[in-house]
Amino acid sequence: MSEQTLSRARAGDEDAFGKLTEPYRRELQLHIYRIVGSTQDAEDLLQETLLAAWRGLGQFEGRASVRAWLYQIATNRSLDALRASRRRSEDQRVSQLPEPTRWNEPVRLEPYPDLLLEGLPDEAPGPEARYETREAIALAFIVGLQHLPPQQRAVLVLRDVLGYRAGEVAEMLETTEASVNSLVRRARAAFESRLPATERERAPLPNSKLEREIVGDFAEAIESGDVEAMVAALTDDAWLTMPPLPHAYQGPSAIGAFLRGAEERRGAPLRLVATRANGQPAFGCYLSAPDSEVARGFSLFVLTLEGHHISAITWFADSSAFPQFGLPPILL
Repeated sequence: MSEQTLSRARAGDEDAFGKLTEPYRRELQLHIYRIVGSTQDAEDLLQETLLAAWRGLGQFEGRASVRAWLYQIATNRSLDALRASRRRSEDQRVSQLPEPTRWNEPVRLEPYPDLLLEGLPDEAPGPEARYETREAIALAFIVGLQHLPPQQRAVLVLRDVLGYRAGEVAEMLETTEASVNSLVRRARAAFESRLPATERERAPLPNSKLEREIVGDFAEAIESGDVEAMVAALTDDAWLTMPPLPHAYQGPSAIGAFLRGAEERRGAPLRLVATRANGQPAFGCYLSAPDSEVARGFSLFVLTLEGHHISAITWFADSSAFPQFGLPPILL
């Protein structure tokens, strides 16, 4: 950071402020998303963070880096937003859906477009980091975070994803190092119990030939309405979930029953457009009305791969996220 640039920014030079903050915009937005679970809220809170930084630049003493200072603001804005948005848990059981394997705790969650991951810095996280970048973007990781209390969530991300030391996190959250260590111990215990087993076969590399084959075959089965082929692509313990609904279906039999019911309710096969979310293959789904050639945005799903099969389908049952993924609203 140039002291001259910082001085100009403090004097009210917006271009200088942009030079200070622009390198961190993408990573700050991802950080906020990890904490709040919403792509749209992350975008809004990023703007609030930058506005707060602009207004508070005169109080920035330079004891920490600009990056750490921005993370401090972004984290606290995210925690404030979570406190303000606490809602009563509502029963979201939907009568037309088959009985699930289990009822999950409802989680507010949106997929994160890979388009927003472009341009992230290549620098390694700090020395305290426990998770690889790819792992810390995956949907299973984000879901696990959303089940933690907000402050534990923030501490886990700052310590184990970004690699900040306990003392640095304590300063960001205006608490003690002992409190941070206690929070992260509890967070790790609760969080790691929810992560998929580490001994499982790893997913194919993104955009590899194997990934394209698995995903392409599954997409072809969906567009042809071939439920048996969809089921054949699954691992024996695969899960299908639909945040924020609590329904969770495990195994080919339960997922097959759900998929057959979905085909019957729609009355027409889906059309798909490939995209990527959370570092994973995904599809925007489109559905045509009877006697119409126009297919409108219907839903979005994200696939988790394991070896040569699909171990999870996460279904987001609306098209509100399509613009963020660059997906068209209709297909002709």
